[in-house]
Amino acid sequence: MKGIADGIFPLRVTHNDTKLSNIMLDDIIGEGVCVIDLDTVMPGSALGNFGDAIRFGTSSAAEDEMDVDKVYLRLDSFDAFTDGFIVGLGGALTEHELRSLPMGVWMLTFETGIRFLGDYLNEDTCFRTHYPTRNLDRARNQFKPAADIQQKMSELEKIMEKYIR
Repeated sequence: MKGIADGIFPLRVTHNDTKLSNIMLDDIIGEGVCVIDLDTVMPGSALGNFGDAIRFGTSSAAEDEMDVDKVYLRLDSFDAFTDGFIVGLGGALTEHELRSLPMGVWMLTFETGIRFLGDYLNEDTCFRTHYPTRNLDRARNQFKPAADIQQKMSELEKIMEKYIR
């Protein structure tokens, strides 16, 4: 990532597949016990972890929803996750990282769409599928919210501003 190489963003330990299914939950108390799927852990940027978590966790629909009109970024979920993310990191992020987090959301959403589309075009060799056009549906379900994120960028930045101050 150019921003890391240029020293704009600090190099951090990142999971790179930050979604709810990669958190082991205690069945009794319903709280997170540990992060799993550690084969994706490597040096990276906080923007990627935040962006991927928002991409997955704030979507209004399942990742392979066939009706893209049902797919968009939920601002209330973005706000709640952003609050927990920033509080949970206890001031570890730089101001530049914080201000750049919304762009990380767009970047990871669009990138994931490209990855799903590429896998579909390469006959589904990377992502598991349950029907022939699943990765194509997944790609569409990333490109639609990526466009939605672009339209809502000023709203995402306003939400972020609440947590920077």
